[in-house]
Amino acid sequence: MNGDWRFRLLPGAPGGAVAVLPDGGAPDAIAEDGFDDSGWNELPVPSHWVLHGGGRYGRPIYTNVQFPFPIEPPFVPDDNPTGDHRRRFALPADFAGAASVLLRFDGVESRYRVWLNGVEIGIGSGSRLAQEFDVTHAVRPGENLLVVRVHQWSAASYLEDQDQWWLPGIFRDVTLLARPAGALDDVWLRTDYHAGRGSIRPEIVAADDAYPMTLRVPELGVEVTWHSASEVSGIDAGPVQPWSAELPRLYDATVASTGETVRLRLGFRTVEIAGDRLLVNGERLVFHGMNRHETHPDRGRVFDEDWARADLLLMKRFNVNAIRTSHYPPHPRLLDLADELGLWVILECDLETHGFEPGGWRDNPSDDPAWREAMLDRIERTVERDKNHPSIVLWSLGNESGTGQNLAAMASWVHGRDPDRPVHYEGDYTGAYTDVYSRMYSSVPETASIGRDDSGALLFGCSASESARQRSKPFLLCEYAHAMGNGPGALDQYEELVERYPRLHGGFIWEWRDHGLRTHTADGIEFFGYGGDFGEVVHDGNFVMDGMVLSDGTPTPSLHEFAQVAAPFAIEVADVLTIRSRRHSADSADVVFAWSAEADGEPLASGELDVPPLEPGASVAVARPTLPELPDGAGELWLNVTARLVAPTAWAPAGHPLVTAQGLIARAPEATLRWSPAPRDPATGGLGPGLPDILGPARFEAGRLVELAGEPVRGPRLALWRAPTDNDRGAAFGSYQDADPTLPQWRATPAPPWDVRWREAGLDRMVPRVVSASGSASRLRVRTRWAAANSRLAVICDEHWWLDESGLALAVDLEPGAGWQLIWPRLGVRFDLPTGVDGASWFGPGPLESYPDSLRAARVGRFSATLDELTVGYARPQESGHRSDLRSLTVRRSGADWLRIDAGPDAAGRLPGFTLTPHTAEEVDRAAHPHELPPSSATRLYLDAAQNGLGSRACGPDVWPAQALAPRAASLRLRFAPG
Repeated sequence: MNGDWRFRLLPGAPGGAVAVLPDGGAPDAIAEDGFDDSGWNELPVPSHWVLHGGGRYGRPIYTNVQFPFPIEPPFVPDDNPTGDHRRRFALPADFAGAASVLLRFDGVESRYRVWLNGVEIGIGSGSRLAQEFDVTHAVRPGENLLVVRVHQWSAASYLEDQDQWWLPGIFRDVTLLARPAGALDDVWLRTDYHAGRGSIRPEIVAADDAYPMTLRVPELGVEVTWHSASEVSGIDAGPVQPWSAELPRLYDATVASTGETVRLRLGFRTVEIAGDRLLVNGERLVFHGMNRHETHPDRGRVFDEDWARADLLLMKRFNVNAIRTSHYPPHPRLLDLADELGLWVILECDLETHGFEPGGWRDNPSDDPAWREAMLDRIERTVERDKNHPSIVLWSLGNESGTGQNLAAMASWVHGRDPDRPVHYEGDYTGAYTDVYSRMYSSVPETASIGRDDSGALLFGCSASESARQRSKPFLLCEYAHAMGNGPGALDQYEELVERYPRLHGGFIWEWRDHGLRTHTADGIEFFGYGGDFGEVVHDGNFVMDGMVLSDGTPTPSLHEFAQVAAPFAIEVADVLTIRSRRHSADSADVVFAWSAEADGEPLASGELDVPPLEPGASVAVARPTLPELPDGAGELWLNVTARLVAPTAWAPAGHPLVTAQGLIARAPEATLRWSPAPRDPATGGLGPGLPDILGPARFEAGRLVELAGEPVRGPRLALWRAPTDNDRGAAFGSYQDADPTLPQWRATPAPPWDVRWREAGLDRMVPRVVSASGSASRLRVRTRWAAANSRLAVICDEHWWLDESGLALAVDLEPGAGWQLIWPRLGVRFDLPTGVDGASWFGPGPLESYPDSLRAARVGRFSATLDELTVGYARPQESGHRSDLRSLTVRRSGADWLRIDAGPDAAGRLPGFTLTPHTAEEVDRAAHPHELPPSSATRLYLDAAQNGLGSRACGPDVWPAQALAPRAASLRLRFAPG
């Protein structure tokens, strides 16, 4: 029934307290055959009406926790956008012999009423749940009229407060089904796998006239005929290949009754809990997962199979092995794709009542008997629709709905209906009715405490006995590492805990994709909108932009970091190479381990390692290949080892890299002269005599740099400020700064977001005062004090420029004064380069950005990128593009190499990082969207002695203290030459 329908939008529900009908007619007149809809517009179905009509039908609304209407359950406001839909259709001729006709809706937000040929059919509710109506009595040969009235708000809206856009409409398929005599009303083929053999436990719902019926699985030689319901029983399928996310083996099966044939794809696997282990086919399951909403920048939640398949293929290529369907069942075809491509699935019910939490969960439906049947209905429809999918390994009751008797009843129903799959719900903190222990955003020490057998510390929300009960179960992080903007950090810390403690079964990043909706400014500039961009009365801003993939499908640097951390093989490059399989069920026969040697990023040699096939969990030590000597003049010899696919798969081409590891094999002695200490001219008060105008490629005026390599350049100026990331702006779980982060029950001390504290300290508005300047024909020293208005906090920037036989050198010593009591965003200097800079090449970690707690995807090599490629186009502009441990940088201008900068280590061996961007951090900070950035007036080069980590504080823990930038002294060692 998909296609163009006649449509009109009313401001409220007809027949309510407010007159909303334009013609004053009867509320249900639209159901009549003779009703005149010629003045209506057309709207495609499926769709969300707020994404059509250019605002004529209202606008999207984004909230996370808030309800966008007054909280008065079960009531909603009189202002309740209501979409009337009408469609005429011809009944196919072959429907004439149907025993019954069903009308199916796969998704309508949020409550709807249906008429067929003037006959009221029924009322539907449960936006992301399928509903079928028997319309046999109302359908007729020839032309028919289907009418659907959809209300945006209803009592169901209180159960559907998921963190996403509110998008009303008929957004999934509408289908008319002819059901034959002798039909199969329901088929469930449960499968098991033990010791190499499969079994099938059929459950068939059908009338007596459906028999005899036959089950066939041709590949297994299975053909069984049952002549009555009493004969239906379990079947030994014989030797089978089991289904897993790594080896998603499916067997085509049919069940044929007298009236129809149902086709299914069977995956043989057994899910069980053994003590505190979650096992599939007898092996511990580890989730490297993503929370996935259904979202598209133009269609919203309207399903597109090509788009969905591309989504899952991208997941597979980045080592994602699991999906939590947050926070509702997806379109049913998505689960077919998960079965086919291989992804573990936690299938979640369409339930979230988060808007009740700010009021202390008062009136929360989860513990109100009046809502019991509505909540049970939701979990029943969830399980019954999707129970045949082998990819589903846990059922989840919903999300962020507090706790209470109705959730316990839902769990009880699932346990009775499908005891083969465990029940998940994060909000059951004490473990009263769920089978696995699940948490969101627990800190690293807290997660370690959950995993340890020797920890008796109380768990969040638990008594001592409840804590003991939860520690006896498998644990997973249903949400962790909030991927909002630039971040998250610390993925590797969580992964190391999963490796160390078998009770921990991994988790699911929040979340997969930004939910930006494509929109335009008044003058036609396209951008991806977030909360507040559509005139919402209440909204939660850009909190909906929290994906590892941008709205347009671009993977973020953090997704590359995830792929490295979640890799199926762990490789250690040392004197002996150690390779360990982290797979669940597949051996390594599909993988080749290739190596390459590079000197200062230039290739020297390459080959393949002779690695025997590794079974899951096995490891092997391999002799390091014989490598060439470090060439004269080169500084570093690196060995790279990459696991690549031998042959193409359904999700990646041959040669696709699964993981790359790297080791430093040799380093040349440091050139003493090249990085010798700077000449120490004595400090003088004010501007001393003999300040040079020219030092090699640099020109100065009164001791300040004004030109480099023939082009105007300004700097260095102190840089403590970075454009705050979304995590810098967040305060979810407080700060580690004033708390003991090692406490297992850690909840950090409440504190303002870091960007607030940084602004209060004036880091974004520091101004200089030259303390002294002195020099000679071959060197210059400038000492500058940087501080903010109304502040005594200061940093001294001591520049030493000099010429020697190696060229122009600069040493910058950064010396903080007393009194600093916060974490800094960065510590470095900024140079303002001319416009026209269009890219750079460098030797150091790359090719993407890296930060102290997000380094695993970076490898040392020689890379190049355009200026636009050096930063990330997040929906809200923020700090991005920092690349750590720079050795050498060549800046391009107008397509040609212009300026080369070499970086040397400080006294502790630390190298600086760099960021090259068209805008200052202050300009980026002031822009709420990319199109609000001003035209570039110069190219900004930041050279940082240190950067603060990223963390996950937008909705999770702060930057771990070891990666946080406490105020300290630092030194930068640089050399400049024309490119």
